[in-house]
Amino acid sequence: MTEPLSVAFSADQTRAAFTLFHPKGNIITADLVRALRFALDGIAQNPHLKLITLEGAGEDFSFGASIPEHTPGEIARVLPELHALIYELLDVPAPTAAVVRGRCLGGGFELALACDFIFAADTATFALPEISLGVFPPAASALLPPKVGYASAIGAVVTGERTSAGAWHRTGLVTMLADVSGLGAAVDAWFATHLAPRSAAALRHAVAAARMGLVAHVRDLLPKLEQLYLDDLMRTHDAIEGVDAFIARRTPAWTDR
Repeated sequence: MTEPLSVAFSADQTRAAFTLFHPKGNIITADLVRALRFALDGIAQNPHLKLITLEGAGEDFSFGASIPEHTPGEIARVLPELHALIYELLDVPAPTAAVVRGRCLGGGFELALACDFIFAADTATFALPEISLGVFPPAASALLPPKVGYASAIGAVVTGERTSAGAWHRTGLVTMLADVSGLGAAVDAWFATHLAPRSAAALRHAVAAARMGLVAHVRDLLPKLEQLYLDDLMRTHDAIEGVDAFIARRTPAWTDR
């Protein structure tokens, strides 16, 4: 697999499986974001679709965003495109699910948060490590609090601590846990029980109704967080230093400015 995204459909067109690919942990690059947006636009008119899944190729879901694309010269272009993808995932006319194995970090976690369901291997881990780079995750800051509550979200955003799928399952964020070798079969069984017997038209309207409050919240808040990130945070020394230090593989020298 060499393309950043592959899309496979079930024979009856009721399921679409998106697989993310990058040789370094399925990094969320600008090319992958564009490929996902194009694929979502292409299937939006399928009247039979009952589930879209996102998963990573190989052992991990995603290591997160491409750090070189988050330098001051690139971020003003890349971040709005990622957020446009978040809006499109929230608007897609079918239930969506992230199928998570291994590590689900940063921008990868944000994509999972934009899905209706998260199905995870019991060995999977999640984290928002942006704080270690001197920045924060805007989409996660909008999506995570309404899904799990402020008390659970603040720790993930502010500390960057890696958290097990089991811990997120206890908050309700992860819908289902399964052994990594049986995760695919568990998702198939869940689909067969909960979605396959339903009308695709009813599911389209049900997900639109269930998401309505979240979509309104994210569309109101995320542009403000994007502005805070681009206009304020990226003018600080430490945001630039954190990215530069990561690329140079050295310890950042914070100035608190």
